[in-house]
Amino acid sequence: MSKLHFESHLGVGSKLNWLRAAVLGANDGVVSVSSIIVGVAGATASAGFILTAGVAGLVAGALSMAVGEYVSVSTQRDTERALLAKEKLELETQPQAELEELAQLYEAKGLSKETAHKVAEELTAHDAFAAHVEAELHIDPNELTDPWHAAFASAGAFISGAIIPLITIVLAPEAVRIPVMFGAVLVVLVITGVLSAYAGGANKTTATLRVVAGGILAMLITFGIGKIFGSIGI
Repeated sequence: MSKLHFESHLGVGSKLNWLRAAVLGANDGVVSVSSIIVGVAGATASAGFILTAGVAGLVAGALSMAVGEYVSVSTQRDTERALLAKEKLELETQPQAELEELAQLYEAKGLSKETAHKVAEELTAHDAFAAHVEAELHIDPNELTDPWHAAFASAGAFISGAIIPLITIVLAPEAVRIPVMFGAVLVVLVITGVLSAYAGGANKTTATLRVVAGGILAMLITFGIGKIFGSIGI
């Protein structure tokens, strides 16, 4: 496989991972906020209460996604940095043992003992640190994920989905605002289902039905809970 062909596959994989994360974030946003809105709508017809609950859900959800992603990626980044520092120290203090370890890694991948040692020696002579972190740790020290970038991307994806039910509540006439929002959310769920299937290489019909069914179920449950609490005056 040529280097260009290999890098092309890496680029496509990276883009699909970002697409998958964006689609999941948008799906979380539209399901969470639409469920909050129909839940409150089941309890009260007040547009002010419904809109306030929707906005609160959007803000809280986006912040939660951002904080969660920041903490998760920061922890991963700290772990990767610690592993890289440990590997660099080992290369400085016990280079021969590290050379043998690298050779064993290539031998385990199917190379003969002689070839594995030859490859390990040549890669070590070229860039020992890069060779070890790639073969042993599978980490690119120049491309560690930025936690702030991940946090903003996660929050942005959530908001992009959550804004849809809010817009329909604001723009749709009062008498039909819930049905209109339900229809808009249904369209978004179909789109996110198709995109998630594309990003994951799954069957589009199955993935879309799963996403749509999950979203509808969440809205029906919260609407029912809202109706119950509304009927008892809580």
